[in-house]
Amino acid sequence: MAVFLFDKIIFGPVNSRRLGISLGINLLPVDSKLCNFNCIYCECGWNPEKRETKITFHPRRIVAEYLEEKLASMLKNKEDLDVITYAGNGEPTMHPEFEGIIDDTIRLRNTYFPKVRIAVLSNATLIHKEQVFNALNKIDDPILKLDSVFPETIQQLNMPLGKINVDKLIEKFVHFNGKLIIQTMFVKGNFDGKLVDNTTEKELSAWIKVLHQIKPRQVMIYTIERDTPSPNLDKVNIEDLMKISDRLEKEGFNVQVSG
Repeated sequence: MAVFLFDKIIFGPVNSRRLGISLGINLLPVDSKLCNFNCIYCECGWNPEKRETKITFHPRRIVAEYLEEKLASMLKNKEDLDVITYAGNGEPTMHPEFEGIIDDTIRLRNTYFPKVRIAVLSNATLIHKEQVFNALNKIDDPILKLDSVFPETIQQLNMPLGKINVDKLIEKFVHFNGKLIIQTMFVKGNFDGKLVDNTTEKELSAWIKVLHQIKPRQVMIYTIERDTPSPNLDKVNIEDLMKISDRLEKEGFNVQVSG
């Protein structure tokens, strides 16, 4: 299994298959993954079983300094940029200064690249926290994960470190009042001796019903691109993704597909 970790706070810009020319920000440790999910498809690999040292987050001040330095350089060199994206080695909203960092990012974006979007890729597990919810409502593209609406499938695919109350999660999604993007990873295969498939009719019909409750601005559907920690997972082919996309569009949703 190959593990893909970001070894810097600021990385890129890269040509993102979903977002365009993206400057990435990793708020998490550069030497290992830090997440409250342990997804069987995560390109960063499994969560460490044991940490030898205390978790140290990049300080807010340092993140702002590095970001300003990079944006100033890009502006000077007349480089293109579509979006500033918080992603990295796990769940970015776990950073204790997350809302303040977002405030800094908005200020710097407005100074150097006022037309550029700000995006956060999140598993949405911490949106019940006021500072996380407030921060995500300040940005252009809060991109929040919903791989299934069934607790047993979430447990299988995402392996959360704590219990997930799906009803409360959906209720919090609704409170975004449509100002959010739902992202769903579709996979098939086997894990731990059991079939993995969130493309079944049971899964899709329940998921679409919940999307009607959430009313997201956009739905991003995609499948695995890099190596996964679980070796027996398969990409969902583009034809099947397009069938899901067509179905969503007929239901009135704006859809982006990445195969």
